[in-house]
Amino acid sequence: MLKKLGPGVLVAAAFVGPGTLTMCTLAGAQFGYPLIWALLVSVLATIILQGMAGRIGVVAQTGLVDVVRTELKTPWIKKFVIIVVLAAILVGNAAYEAGNIGGATLGLNQLFPKTSVTSFYPAIVGIFIFVLLWFSTYKILERVFVGLVGIMGLSFLICAIMTKPSLTAILKGAFVPTMPEGGLFTVIALVGTTVVPYNLFLHASLVKQKWKSSKELKTVKWDTIISIALGGLVSMAILVTAASAPIDNITNALDMAKGLEPLFGKMAVYFMAIGLLAAGITSAITAPLAAAFVASSCFDWGGNMEDKRFKMVWAIVLFCGVFFLSFDIKPIEVIQFAQVANGLLLPIMAILLLWIVNRKAVMGEHKNTLIQNILGFAIVGFAIFLGVKSILKVMGVY
Repeated sequence: MLKKLGPGVLVAAAFVGPGTLTMCTLAGAQFGYPLIWALLVSVLATIILQGMAGRIGVVAQTGLVDVVRTELKTPWIKKFVIIVVLAAILVGNAAYEAGNIGGATLGLNQLFPKTSVTSFYPAIVGIFIFVLLWFSTYKILERVFVGLVGIMGLSFLICAIMTKPSLTAILKGAFVPTMPEGGLFTVIALVGTTVVPYNLFLHASLVKQKWKSSKELKTVKWDTIISIALGGLVSMAILVTAASAPIDNITNALDMAKGLEPLFGKMAVYFMAIGLLAAGITSAITAPLAAAFVASSCFDWGGNMEDKRFKMVWAIVLFCGVFFLSFDIKPIEVIQFAQVANGLLLPIMAILLLWIVNRKAVMGEHKNTLIQNILGFAIVGFAIFLGVKSILKVMGVY
């Protein structure tokens, strides 16, 4: 089974990025263990939604936007959905790519501080990712991701074990939901960094690259469950580390790495830095790749990773990330637009996903069961709630 893992690992790598590291760190440092349940709920929701996306990819052998283009018959609704999806993914991923590359840069700075090339770390990371994407096939990328996720997971799990956390407190935080005062927005952020809209597009597109028959549905299912569960375990390890280590004034994951040094010596800092580097690189690869798959579907390019137009899209997203970071440009307005767009996109995509996976013309005998629909609609309600909250927060209304 481990040899068959693939697209699910890329999805896990995509949501365990620098943003997740920072939010899990802040959640653990500010509130301790009580918000572990929010991560657990997020992981379960991600498994359910990504499971549907993966099933569509292997049964229909097409991307999500391709299905929307063929199944939505009302022209203005079709155009509206495609424009919202395209704008949210392209602009959002370009804005957040700077954060992904920044995470990898933080890891490099911790591993190799005060070198003559420190200021060029963003460009070095960008060039590495460009070369990997330009010359790699899907199979090579898959192997790279399995390796990076393995390194990242071990690094953060070792850090969590070294802090000697309370197992009783962890179990209570996971299975007895509580909402500490001032914790609502942290819960929203934890869910938002785990249930990522662009991963739905990425997963469906990657699944059809790897598997060509509905006979592989069981493999797709377990690939999704195992990979995302492992990704969730990594996120929880980060939160536990921040909650267990007596460190003050944490603002990001790098602060936690530095704070661990007096307690556990250089090794803990190196483990954290290696994990941060791996997390930054994996997310910095998947964000441009997802944007390219979405653009390919929207403009009907065929989804071929070797297509020059496909490569042009991910290259532009990657360049934007390096540019924003290298020149210390803070694209606040762009990121705010991305937050609003993604706040709208998640419930829209969850609804579309449920609609597609219930259409017999698309899924045949593999359409949703009653239980899958009940779980799906529960997630849709939760996604709408979070989307409204995130939009109101950005607008300053709430």
